[in-house]
Amino acid sequence: MFSETAISIEGISKNYNIYDSPRDRLMQMLTRGRKQYFREFNALRDVSLQIQKGETVGIIGRNGSGKSTLLQIICGTLSPSNGHFTAHGRIAALLELGSGFNPDFTGRENVFMNASILGLSKAEIEHRYDNIAEFADIGGFIDQPVRSYSSGMVVRLAFAVAINVDPQILVVDEALSVGDELFQRKCFSRIEAIRAKGTTILFVSHSGGTIIELCDRAVLLDNGQKLAEGAPKKIVACYQKLLYAPAEKQPIIREQILNSSQMLDDVISTVDVAEKGKVEQKPDERLSRESFDSGLKPTSTISYASHGAHIKSPSILTISGQPVNHLVRGESYKYTYLVKFTKEAEKVGFGMLIKTTSGIELGGAVSASKTQKALSRVRAGVTYQIEFCFQCDLNPGTYFLNAGVTGEALGPEGYLHRVVDIAMFRVIPEQDDRSTGYVSFNCSSEIKEISSSE
Repeated sequence: MFSETAISIEGISKNYNIYDSPRDRLMQMLTRGRKQYFREFNALRDVSLQIQKGETVGIIGRNGSGKSTLLQIICGTLSPSNGHFTAHGRIAALLELGSGFNPDFTGRENVFMNASILGLSKAEIEHRYDNIAEFADIGGFIDQPVRSYSSGMVVRLAFAVAINVDPQILVVDEALSVGDELFQRKCFSRIEAIRAKGTTILFVSHSGGTIIELCDRAVLLDNGQKLAEGAPKKIVACYQKLLYAPAEKQPIIREQILNSSQMLDDVISTVDVAEKGKVEQKPDERLSRESFDSGLKPTSTISYASHGAHIKSPSILTISGQPVNHLVRGESYKYTYLVKFTKEAEKVGFGMLIKTTSGIELGGAVSASKTQKALSRVRAGVTYQIEFCFQCDLNPGTYFLNAGVTGEALGPEGYLHRVVDIAMFRVIPEQDDRSTGYVSFNCSSEIKEISSSE
């Protein structure tokens, strides 16, 4: 359990004065408050929230619900109108693209400026600069003015700085939706790694699947109010119900959520918490069957510490043994890798896992279940080839593979080696594809007319 508070928010409100014209603003100044020439807009209304150290908390809500305003108050770029807030630990934030960057400075100069604002000394920044530049991966643009960057390059650099200052609290506001699929996976992979270190993460997203996968707890905001907080699946269900409800029913649903101490069954029963389909992908007619692209390699690979074993040489093969990484839905393939043991080990088992770009674990397998015998003993210096056969029932998209080996090597049973995103593959788009989501269930449809008014 979490024992210490990282972020404490008590009764926070943020109000703005909205003027219809510059004249009204001037009159408000001249009358010194004796008459009101503005309309008051409540971006946040009496929001309270406690976030414990090591928690990953997702904030979800419709556009205009106050999510970004709350994050800006936490990061110190906005002051609340009422209430108070405290944070314990170094905060690194990814808010609006390019916020905090001077467009006339080069990327290198902005790295030093932003990292120093986050509390690093010049020596610390110099020590970490190569890691920042490598993660951003913007090449020679690092020495060009930021005003010449694309939005994707800006967020690459901003994210690289944020995750390399070793924050105690990481705040992310939809920034990961920018960039290609490889960079998105690279970001999610790094978030998973710093989360494992105990970093507190506050994460804003419109993706229900991402909130469910990454977060320990979720908060639903709407019209500046906190409607509910709790298990991510239930909170996302309420959000989806509110989002897709007809306009005339939204106030009723909103009150149901707000006034109930528990998630009402009738609020969530009709909601599909899965993603509402995928972005339509146009089929590439050149890829009619499986093929191999040597350039399709993950940049998000994370290799955990070895404890007597080392995983290498991952490969995806057809059943006949041909290397591929563009796969055809419905076909069977082999996923192989080598494991070299540097220490003697006992009770050894192997595993695989397939994940999405955002890190959702779709499924995998282990070489031996608890009721089956793993390899009882493995000698040091021996190399094994591991092979998993699987049927590709995934819909078109990009996916990533993990590999792991468990056992006992001079200690209790655990991972002897584990590599995240060691390989990747794409499932080829198909003509007239009507399936949705990640997994194909080979669905078919039939439409029958059962009555007629004529």
